[in-house]
Amino acid sequence: MKKIAYWGGMIVLGIALGLGSARMMLGFGQLDGGYSVGPWKTGTDFGSANAGMYTRARVALYGLLALDRKETMYYTATTDDAGAPLSGDCTYVVEGKDFAARWWSVTAYGHDSYLIPNDANIYSFAKTTVKREADGHYIVRVSAERQDGNWLPLQRGQIFDMTARFYNPDPSVSAAPASAKLPSIRKESCK
Repeated sequence: MKKIAYWGGMIVLGIALGLGSARMMLGFGQLDGGYSVGPWKTGTDFGSANAGMYTRARVALYGLLALDRKETMYYTATTDDAGAPLSGDCTYVVEGKDFAARWWSVTAYGHDSYLIPNDANIYSFAKTTVKREADGHYIVRVSAERQDGNWLPLQRGQIFDMTARFYNPDPSVSAAPASAKLPSIRKESCK
């Protein structure tokens, strides 16, 4: 009876450790082949046969679909340029120029990894929809409060992240993901 209890306890402990470590890696682990550009992070194995089990699990849980890096490069920001977590209680200024891609977009996602519901029905800004300054760069305010000009709505009191997508990226981006030019994310104010 002691042997059964011992081995039963070991099995339960093993399952608990395995599930706990998997959860930790999915939530906080490094991306396969991870690169950073300011607050933006990416991996090179999304949508490829080379993706490890944790990358595949992340795509299944949070990405819903991922294309190979020759088709699309994905960069995700969970913090601003200063390293503070993105919060719906703050207003952010996202500023940049066109990405090195045929087409691009930046989308905000809620804590559940889905689009953030809003009355304005605005969920992203893109190469073809963003209004530009005279010199060609853009400024987008990301906020729960309506903003003039380019505005990406949030929900107050909720954390969020943003995903930048490079569709048909320039070969230089695929070859050197850390060299990509991505927009800055500066906290303007908080309530």
